[in-house]
Amino acid sequence: MKHKFAKESYTEMNELVLPNDTNTFGNLMGGRLLYWMDICSAMAAQKHCNNQVVTVSVDNVSFKRSIKLGEVVTIQAQVTRAFNTSVEVRMEIFAQNLPEGTKVKSNEAYYTFVSIDEEGRPKAIPTLSPETEVETKLFEEALQRRELRLLLAGKLKPENAKGIKELIKTFNRSH
Repeated sequence: MKHKFAKESYTEMNELVLPNDTNTFGNLMGGRLLYWMDICSAMAAQKHCNNQVVTVSVDNVSFKRSIKLGEVVTIQAQVTRAFNTSVEVRMEIFAQNLPEGTKVKSNEAYYTFVSIDEEGRPKAIPTLSPETEVETKLFEEALQRRELRLLLAGKLKPENAKGIKELIKTFNRSH
């Protein structure tokens, strides 16, 4: 199976925050943002896999800044690593006030998808070849994030989490 580059999966989506998208404070509802993030990251995953995908994990999503009525939400998604049948997608979310000319990062998150065949079974996907320093760093860190997800789900034993063990060693050396 061939490999792909991270830039081939890059997907950007824009949405205008309308009254129906907001809560009583005039802020974008978190669930609406998660919905848009799922769509954008799924498109990035499908570009990499050349196949249908399903969401299997949503990592910690923290809301650094509320997004207001009338602002434009920009979601940028790109695959950071491909495993056998799954991909990790990183997203950055920005809120833009067009009249004021401001653009502020509001969120960052990682979603994981599994490629599936016509019968709904996991399907093998291309590997990912990082090209830049940032892509390489995200690629290497993806193993640790994956192990943490699997540990929390009870699908990986702590003694088998090699990437996390390396992370702890590095942390201990620096402190």
